[in-house]
Amino acid sequence: MSCKIFTAVVILIFTSGCSIFKQVVYHPDINQGNYLTKADVAKIYIGMSKQEIAYILGTSMMKDPFGTDTWFYIFRRELNHEPIIQQTLTLTFNSSDILVQIDNKPTFYSYS
Repeated sequence: MSCKIFTAVVILIFTSGCSIFKQVVYHPDINQGNYLTKADVAKIYIGMSKQEIAYILGTSMMKDPFGTDTWFYIFRRELNHEPIIQQTLTLTFNSSDILVQIDNKPTFYSYS
C-alpha cells in the first residue's frame, strides 16, 4: 500500500515539472542601468545643455554608437517572481550640444 502511494507521489512530482518549485527558489533582484525618478525627468526641458543634463541625471549608460548627439537612459528591473520592468528615456542634442528632443517611453512590463 505505501509503495503505491510513494509511486503515485513520485509520478505526480515528475509530471508537474519544476513549476511548483518556482515560488520556492530564491531569485535575486537585478537592477541595471540608470535609475531615474519622475522628479528628475521633470527637471529636463528642451534647450538645456549636455552639462546641465549630466548634472541632473548623471551620465547615460548608453550613447549613440555613431555619434554623441543621442543619449539613452535605460533602466531595467527584474524583481523576484514579478514581471520585468524597463524604462527608457532618449535625449537628442543638436550640433551645439543643446537638447532638441525628449522621448520618454512609458514603462514596459515583460512577463517571463
